[in-house]
Amino acid sequence: MERILIVEDSKALAKVVAKKINLELGFEVDIAYSMSEAKLFLKRYSYFLVLTDINLPDAPNGEIVDYALGSGNHVIVLSGNIDKTFRTSMLKKNIIDYVNKSGVNDINYILQTIARLQKNQNHTILVVDDSLVFRKQLQSMLENMFFKVITVAHGEEAMGILRTRNDISLVLTDYHMPVMNGLELTSEIRKIYTKNDLGVITVSNDDKEDTTALFLKSGANDYIKKPFSKEEFSCRINNSIEALENIHTITNHANRDFLTGLYNRRYFFATMQGYFEKALQESEKLAIAMIDIDHFKKINDTYGHDTGDKVINAVADTLRANTSQEDMVARFGGEEFCVVLKNIAPSKALSIFEDLRAKIELCSIAVANGENIHCTASIGVLLTPEETLEESVNQADMLLYSAKQQGRNRVVSN
Repeated sequence: MERILIVEDSKALAKVVAKKINLELGFEVDIAYSMSEAKLFLKRYSYFLVLTDINLPDAPNGEIVDYALGSGNHVIVLSGNIDKTFRTSMLKKNIIDYVNKSGVNDINYILQTIARLQKNQNHTILVVDDSLVFRKQLQSMLENMFFKVITVAHGEEAMGILRTRNDISLVLTDYHMPVMNGLELTSEIRKIYTKNDLGVITVSNDDKEDTTALFLKSGANDYIKKPFSKEEFSCRINNSIEALENIHTITNHANRDFLTGLYNRRYFFATMQGYFEKALQESEKLAIAMIDIDHFKKINDTYGHDTGDKVINAVADTLRANTSQEDMVARFGGEEFCVVLKNIAPSKALSIFEDLRAKIELCSIAVANGENIHCTASIGVLLTPEETLEESVNQADMLLYSAKQQGRNRVVSN
């Protein structure tokens, strides 16, 4: 479990913040009431974050901030000092944020910030700027926010990265660069990625009035004008990443079956259509299977719908765990699933589906009275595709019907 260190001489405040961080975010939290105690903790443990006051009994002038930063820690300052000059001087240090401790809202803000930093670890940002100094400055700021960062000098290099990697969440680009400028880069990116797929933010000191509009019309998500404050930069970056996450969450809910987390029927046909047509053109071997849980109505009638849901989830987990990430596994509804194995020889496909049938038969599902029940599944496998995806799925469904007619718990292919 990752740890957070709170350095705060107010025991009541420290304990309240520590409890909320532990309960809501799951961190192990240590509390130091002085700089000397903080030093002992910092020597003993590695911390995800240090949350510290600046006026401590043995360090009244913010010495703990420099010590924590000097030890390679990420630091958020929690202070009652509202002097603007002092606040500005603190923000010039490599701290993540400066938060006033004035009430419950500030504590909630800290929790939101920590949660955001946790999520930032899942994102990679591509920085595009021809100034080595500015690239390093942006990289330092972003890495302090827990992002993974890649830096390049111009737009053509950036496009090369985007063509070879699919883990980029956000592109930060300057405007005036050699080879390909930021406006051209933004336009090229939007030919491949929508705003829902990849964020683009321009960071520039261009003084022309229409520059911001030019970038926004070309597909940029935001425009940050140099010079900017650390707080403005952090807020804009985090807001863009959070908006992207929200869109992905909504899209994922629309594409996934609510019970199993597998893709749903609508997403299956929307996504597989292009693949299917390309596979036919290139004579790629594939296998389409319809899978149905045997006697599922009897399971529901005997043990109830909660147990029925457990059985569906057990089968879904078996299908997901024993197929490749490149394959397609979807729940079509009720107890019916569809699986497409891509680029596979017929004999190998049949072996995989026979193995899936056997693994489903071995599934053990606990019911309310402590009993464990088992289930089986019938599988219809189409090894030679029809002219269309829909016809192929229908044919696999006919083979499934044949498996049912032949006694269930078996694989039937064409």
